[in-house]
Amino acid sequence: MVDLSTQYLGLQLKNPLVASASPLSKKVDTVRRLEDAGASAVVMYSLFEEQISHESRALDHFLSTGTESYAEALTYFPDMQSYNIGPEGYLSLIQKIKSAVSIPVIGSLNGISTGGWVDYAKKIEEAGADALELNIYYVPTSLDLTAQELEQSYVDLVTDVRKQIHIPLAIKLSPYFTALPNLAKRLAGAGANGLVLFNRFYQPDLDVETLEVVPNLVLSTSDELRLPLRWTAILYGRVQADLALTSGVHTAQDVVKAVMAGAKVTMLASALLHHGVGHLTHLLDGLSQWMETYEYTSIQQMCGSMSQQAVAEPAAFERANYMKALQSFDSRKY
Repeated sequence: MVDLSTQYLGLQLKNPLVASASPLSKKVDTVRRLEDAGASAVVMYSLFEEQISHESRALDHFLSTGTESYAEALTYFPDMQSYNIGPEGYLSLIQKIKSAVSIPVIGSLNGISTGGWVDYAKKIEEAGADALELNIYYVPTSLDLTAQELEQSYVDLVTDVRKQIHIPLAIKLSPYFTALPNLAKRLAGAGANGLVLFNRFYQPDLDVETLEVVPNLVLSTSDELRLPLRWTAILYGRVQADLALTSGVHTAQDVVKAVMAGAKVTMLASALLHHGVGHLTHLLDGLSQWMETYEYTSIQQMCGSMSQQAVAEPAAFERANYMKALQSFDSRKY
């Protein structure tokens, strides 16, 4: 019998399959189903900085204006309540889910700036969350913003959130940084207990008929595993933070690759949205069978066994891999 247990953010988990932030965590019954299917933890759907800021502005408006007045400017805000539950409802949902399941529940804050909204990190902790995932989703468009300034803003934000809470803190990053290892080191130094690799930026599309920019949500595939796999393998053992791999985890073999690269857990959303919650059971069965076939006794034994530090050719994760990929086409007949 193989041991699938792992530790992530100081939490003892029964296996490395974690349901990442998605609409699946918006209902208590669905989270129960995730637990029953084998999820070892669940990351809550994100509470956005804009939601908190919008609620704060609305409250200030109603406290500071007369009952007969009406601020037309309020109509310019997006209807955040229809997009997702509000801040107080979010905290209540955490409490309800915690009472309904025995697996760890990880809260999720999505924001980019320091400010009053980070106080909700403490409120999420008080609601009962076992850990917090800070999802920093930011697309820099200013010509005047330097890479150094952007990275420092990330570090400052992590420092501010860390001051608010005592529970473990994970940072969900994008791969688009000039010197990712250095930033990872600085984030760990600022108080991050874990790094989640990577956030998927949802690229907008253009509707040439209506001449509008439209959102375009496309679920991931296993092909997207390679990018977080590479950086997980490079960072493993070099930063003082647990690594979680997300984006592209769809099959049992994807889970095996992620753990071997150095991930303590793999996080899934697209696979569950596409195949259903029951896909977790299928993945766990496949993972156990693979480990038994190749005589691995535990996840701990596998973890990091194919990281950059462990493989015979560490340069394969760097420029050498690029050159080999190009050379592989030279031998083909066209």
